Amino acid sequence: MSLPLSILDLSPVDSGSTSAEALHNTIELARLADQLGYTRYWLAEHHNTSMTASPAPEIMIGHVAQATSRIRVGSGGVMLPNHSPLKVAENFQVLEALHPGRIDLGIGRAPGTDPRTALALRRSRETLNADDFPEQLAELLAFSNADETFPAGHPFKSVKAIPTNISLPPIWLLGSSDFSAQAAAALGVGFAFAHHINPEFALPAIQMYRDQFVPSKQMQTSRVILTTGVICAETDEQAQELAAAMALAWLRLRTGHAGPLPSPEEARTYHYTMAEQAVVSETRRKQIVGRPEVVREQLLNLVQQTGADELMISAMVYGHKNRSKAFELLASAFQLPSFSTENAATSIAEHPVHQVPSL
Repeated sequence: MSLPLSILDLSPVDSGSTSAEALHNTIELARLADQLGYTRYWLAEHHNTSMTASPAPEIMIGHVAQATSRIRVGSGGVMLPNHSPLKVAENFQVLEALHPGRIDLGIGRAPGTDPRTALALRRSRETLNADDFPEQLAELLAFSNADETFPAGHPFKSVKAIPTNISLPPIWLLGSSDFSAQAAAALGVGFAFAHHINPEFALPAIQMYRDQFVPSKQMQTSRVILTTGVICAETDEQAQELAAAMALAWLRLRTGHAGPLPSPEEARTYHYTMAEQAVVSETRRKQIVGRPEVVREQLLNLVQQTGADELMISAMVYGHKNRSKAFELLASAFQLPSFSTENAATSIAEHPVHQVPSL
């Protein structure tokens, strides 16, 4: 069986373009991913940054699912502390009703933004400082699961997520530490580890999840998605140029000067201080950069080291054409089964996307 390959899209905004263009680029890239044979297409949640246009994954999921025919579409993820568990349950049951068997609910516990914006989202310093993620997860499940309802006497006992008779789509917990690994294992749901955020902890977090996994009705065996940052181009030199531009973007973000993704030309003319060079080096260390065969070898090494069941690629590079080309190159390097628009409908029956092959 081939290795499942998926995409995490933050709807990056390129220098000289607009957020609206970034959102339309996401739809176009998702159509391409659907045809190229990628397994999933996940949309992120980030707020108050001009580098991305991804504050509302639940809305984009609906548009992407409508524009595609085969690929699974989900959140990477919904930042649960920013939302009411009931509203999240209802949003995703609506999506599941409209696109049955193609929706994923990826959940994170980080705010996806700065503290001031998180306060604006939650409108309460009490909720901003609360550490009740496990309770929120329990509420989310209880609102929509007939077998895990609220206990007698609970104020939400009579509340059900609508539409009724629709189950939540498969749940994946996102994380870069042992907290989400343990929570995902205890709930018996999938675990998506952010290797592009904390590469050193990938192996122990995944091992902890495997060791502690408790089978559930949703998932009988543990499943791990490894998300990593990739910059792929036809040549190593082109990839390095794109990586330099991305490094400048992250430097600006880290120093409070976030803006649209700079072009390679902007990166070439930027003069770094020694302190800034250290930040750039740290950023570049977390990325896999190069021509397709080089990237493929490094990704397969990651899978061998971590035992991940699936790879999810985040390709934050300047230019929609460059991003599209990167995913075309990767699809070819990994020999993904392509699907034409003409046979997309029949491919759903022939290749059920809810049955992801194991390694």
